[in-house]
Amino acid sequence: MKQSSPEFGLYSSRILLKNGFFDGTMIVKDGLISKLIPGKYQGEQLTVKDLNDLVVMPGIIDSHVHINEPGRTEWEGFESMTKAAISGGITTLIDMPLNSSPVTIDTATFLDKQRASEGKLYCDCGFWGGIVPDNLDQLEDLLKAGVFGIKAFLTHSGIDEFPNVNEEELERGLEILSRFQKPLLAHCELDQEHAGLDLLKQNPNSYEAYLNSRPKSWEDDAVRLMIRLCRKYQTPVHIVHLSSANTLDEIRQAKAEGLPLTVETCPQYLYFNAEDIPDGNTLYKCAPPIREKANNDLLWEAVLDGTIDFIVTDHSPAPPSIKEIESGNLLKAWGGISSIQFALPVVWTAGKKHQLPLEKLAFLMAEQVARFLGIQEQKGHISEGARADLVVWDPEAQFKVQSMDIHYRHPVSPYIGETLYGVVHECYLGGHQVFDQGNFVSQPLGNVLLNK
Repeated sequence: MKQSSPEFGLYSSRILLKNGFFDGTMIVKDGLISKLIPGKYQGEQLTVKDLNDLVVMPGIIDSHVHINEPGRTEWEGFESMTKAAISGGITTLIDMPLNSSPVTIDTATFLDKQRASEGKLYCDCGFWGGIVPDNLDQLEDLLKAGVFGIKAFLTHSGIDEFPNVNEEELERGLEILSRFQKPLLAHCELDQEHAGLDLLKQNPNSYEAYLNSRPKSWEDDAVRLMIRLCRKYQTPVHIVHLSSANTLDEIRQAKAEGLPLTVETCPQYLYFNAEDIPDGNTLYKCAPPIREKANNDLLWEAVLDGTIDFIVTDHSPAPPSIKEIESGNLLKAWGGISSIQFALPVVWTAGKKHQLPLEKLAFLMAEQVARFLGIQEQKGHISEGARADLVVWDPEAQFKVQSMDIHYRHPVSPYIGETLYGVVHECYLGGHQVFDQGNFVSQPLGNVLLNK
C-alpha cells in the first residue's frame, strides 16, 4: 500500500502548462494536482514552497529503456535504473523485453519481471512484451496480462534468447495485435550482404568502418516494410530509434494518409555527429549507428515539424568489459548507449541550437509519450486532476557531466565531460518529493503500470 501524500503547494513563475507558462501556485493533494491558482497563494492553512522562476514541468516519460533485471542485473537493475531516472526528471519508464534473462515473451516471464521489480522502483514502470519466432501462440495472453505492446527485431538483437522475426511472422503478429489495437514496435534494420562488415573486421577500431557496416539502406528498407504492413493491417506500428533521415518523406506521406504510424528518435542521434566521434571509443557504439551531421540536421527538422513524434533514450547499458572500452574494438563491443540520467539536459542543450522551445521539449518528452502509451489522462501534462509527477529544473544553469555523479549501475557514458544546460533541482512522484538537490529523499514509491 502506497502512503498518501500531504496537501501542499508549489509556486513558480514558470509552471509549464499545455498552452504555455503559468505564473501561479499548484496545489497538490492525494497525489494529484487539485488546483492551479494565479499568483502566489497567500493563505496560512497550506505550506507553499516558493520555487521562484525554476521551471516546473510534467515528469518525463521514457518508453524505451533496457533495465536488464532479472538475469543480467550486473548490467543494470530496477533500483539503480529508476534512481538514475528520477535524478534526471524521469518519472515513468517502460522496459523493453530484452536484455533481461529470461526475455519477456510470455506471461510467466512477464510475471518474473514484475516480481523482480518489487520494492525497487523509484519511479513508475511498465513493460513491453516481445515477439520471437516461437511465441506467436503466447502473444494474446501476454497482451491481456498488461504489457503496453509488442517489440520486434528485424535483425539479430544481440541477445540469442530474443531472435529476430521474418515478414511472415510479423504479419501473424500484426493480425493478433489488430484485435487489441496495441502497437508493434520495430527495430528497423534488415541486414543484407555488403562489403562494410569485411572492412570493419579489417579496421575494428574505425568508427567510419562501423558506420558503414550498418548502412542507411538497412534501416530504410525496414522502415518501408513496416509502413507497408501498417497500411495493410491498419494496426499501430511504431518505429523505434530512427537514425536515418532517408525515409522521412515516406513517413510524412504515411501519416498524411492517416496510417497509425508513430516514430521516435533518441538523444544520441540529435546530440552527436559521426564526424566528431573518435576512433576506438566504443561508448558511442549503438545500433542503428549515430550518423553524419547532415543526416542529423534533417532529424532535427523532423522533430520540430512533428514527423518524429517523441524522443526517448534507448538506455542500453552493459558492463565496461563487454563495451570493450580498453580495446576500442567496435566490432566486438556491445552496442548500446547509457544516458538515462542526462536525457533532459542533452536534448535541451542540442535543442537550443535548433530553436527548440521549452514547451515543445515537454511535448516531445512527456505529453506525446503519454499519448502513445495511452496514459495521457493522468500523465504527461500539468492540469487540474492530473497526477503530480513533476520535475523542477533550471534550463539556464550549466553543469559538466562527471562519472562520480552517475546513479545508474556502470558510470560510463559518451556524455562524460560534456557541458550541458539544464540542472534538475527536484522531482515529485504522485505528489511525493523523491529527489531534492542531488539527494534521494524517499523510499522507492514507484508503481508497476499495467495496460489492460
